Amino acid sequence: MQTRLKEWRETRGLSLRKLGDLSGVHYVSLVKMEAGRLDPQLSTLLKLCRALRITLNQLVGKGATHGTDTKG
Repeated sequence: MQTRLKEWRETRGLSLRKLGDLSGVHYVSLVKMEAGRLDPQLSTLLKLCRALRITLNQLVGKGATHGTDTKG
């Protein structure tokens, strides 16, 4: 998940702080998630998905593919 989170964040052109602002997740937590040092709760994952405009499956799914945009 951490690799996909970073890829999606970078695809959207967002800094950690900007994603934190958009999602309501503190940027320090995002740093830890991207480093694999923090396993987020489902509610946090959903906040990130909303901010990134992706589905939960795109972020954490086994067959998640990067680069497929969703609307919503």
